[in-house]
Amino acid sequence: MSRIEQQMEFMREIDGLKQIGRQTYLKDGSRKENDAEHSWHLAMMALVMQEYANEQIDLLRVVSMVLIHDVVELDAGDTYAYDDAGNTTKREREVAAADRIFHILPDDQAVYFRDLWEEFEAENTAEAKFAHVLDNIQPMMLNDASDGKAWREHQVKLSQILKRNEHTQNGSEEIWKYAKEELIAPNMKKGNIIRD
Repeated sequence: MSRIEQQMEFMREIDGLKQIGRQTYLKDGSRKENDAEHSWHLAMMALVMQEYANEQIDLLRVVSMVLIHDVVELDAGDTYAYDDAGNTTKREREVAAADRIFHILPDDQAVYFRDLWEEFEAENTAEAKFAHVLDNIQPMMLNDASDGKAWREHQVKLSQILKRNEHTQNGSEEIWKYAKEELIAPNMKKGNIIRD
């Protein structure tokens, strides 16, 4: 295939993200979001909230990262944040998916996107840290907006939320402070999050 044919094939392939369901409900609680909607929302959050990153960030790199971070879920599926069993095999499933999906692209782009995905996973650059903040806070924001619907359905405990967010302050102390005060605490009072 020519370069443009490979790129178009990749674009056709990732259209499937619109069919990968997540556990987070839309703000009105009417249905659950899909991976494409989630990635778009994170990109918008990066554009709007970049000022809250702890360190100077390359915004294009963050936006690129959040747009491709869940591409692997085309093959691996979405693993719910608090699914202990699913998370034990998540890395293995996602690496196999990355090997297949990114290599639909021309070699130079395949390497670039794979490296970007690995950077996100490693969470050790300013951009990856901030991208993870967005990835963790967006579902929290939608859970709050839907009156804790997914939290209640899955009987999520405070300890699970805190464990998932143990590094969130490394990307943005201000967003994490907001999340604790405005998203978690009120939902604890309402009983949407189980105190343990």
